[in-house]
Amino acid sequence: MTTEVQPQDSNYRRRAVEITIHIGLVILLTTACLMILKPFLPMVAWGIIIAIAVNPAYQKLRSLMGGRSKLAAVLFTLLFLGVLIIPVALLTETLIQGIQTLIAHTREGTLGIPPPPAGVKTWPLIGGPLNNVWTTASTNLTGLLKSLLPQLRAFVPTLLHASAGIGLTVLEFVLSILVAGVLLAKSGDGAEVSHALARRLFGERGPEFEKLAGSTVRSVTNGILGVAAIQAVLAGAGFLVVGLPGAGLWTLLFLFASVLQAGGLVLLPAVIYTFAVAGTTKAVLFLLWCIVVTGLEHVLKPLLLGRGVAVPIVVIFLGAIGGFLAVGIIGLFVGAIVLCVGYKLFLAWLEDPGRADSSLAAASDESASGVGDRV
Repeated sequence: MTTEVQPQDSNYRRRAVEITIHIGLVILLTTACLMILKPFLPMVAWGIIIAIAVNPAYQKLRSLMGGRSKLAAVLFTLLFLGVLIIPVALLTETLIQGIQTLIAHTREGTLGIPPPPAGVKTWPLIGGPLNNVWTTASTNLTGLLKSLLPQLRAFVPTLLHASAGIGLTVLEFVLSILVAGVLLAKSGDGAEVSHALARRLFGERGPEFEKLAGSTVRSVTNGILGVAAIQAVLAGAGFLVVGLPGAGLWTLLFLFASVLQAGGLVLLPAVIYTFAVAGTTKAVLFLLWCIVVTGLEHVLKPLLLGRGVAVPIVVIFLGAIGGFLAVGIIGLFVGAIVLCVGYKLFLAWLEDPGRADSSLAAASDESASGVGDRV
């Protein structure tokens, strides 16, 4: 007995070591590939997301153009570059003009802030402190700036770092749009790779999960980014009408806050400023406009956020927001897809025991009936 078991144990140990070595080499190779591709992963991921999101519209355009896929891809690429570059250029122009005006007033010695309106001190909670700071700024702006100099010095590196990050983000999006154009032009080859990967990962349910991933990307694009963009455009129009300083910057801040479902926090200071410097009628109309803009998401999100996806809206929403908080804006899509796939796998896991029990019950009924027949 002993001489027969020992060779088997030896073979098992040898095979276990070989398998461990093979798995380790695969992990090392995968890690090395990811490290090499790490600088390009966000750009490629965004390119894939953009291509998936616009693919239905691209297919329609390609059909209208007689199947000329490359020309349709070029048109889509130029359109998206325009949508990205034009607002960035307008925002940059607004910021430059504001900085130039500030520098000119500083050199001429005309930099000043008007005194607060009489009604500011009567505002609840923030009226007293705001009135004191505002009065100090209007009477002794130099002294106020000197008192805030340590905080301003600490804030300058953060501001420069944020500006550089925004520039790199814009460049990354430009490259992602170019990648999306290439993927759209080669959509046939991309579809074959996607089908093969889905079958490899999920077997016979691969097409279902592949469709789920594509629908989730389009749902998040329309339901979160699309709604935030619509709200930002409407809010920016309101900022321009009431003459809010730095309207372009406020619009950008509102866009990011809307993605985080916190756009009202950006509108609140704008409303306070409008009530302080504008007439009552104008301020009330702006307040009503902000309420409409904020409430618009409650109308559009149910229409767009779960459209075409066979999972509850709350799953998509939680995945998108949780992914955003975990890994940034790319997490909007990755988080939603991962949570949707996990939800479907969980349902499949729940369904399997039921199917097994029903099969077992059917088999027992058949055997019972067979015994009864024999009896």
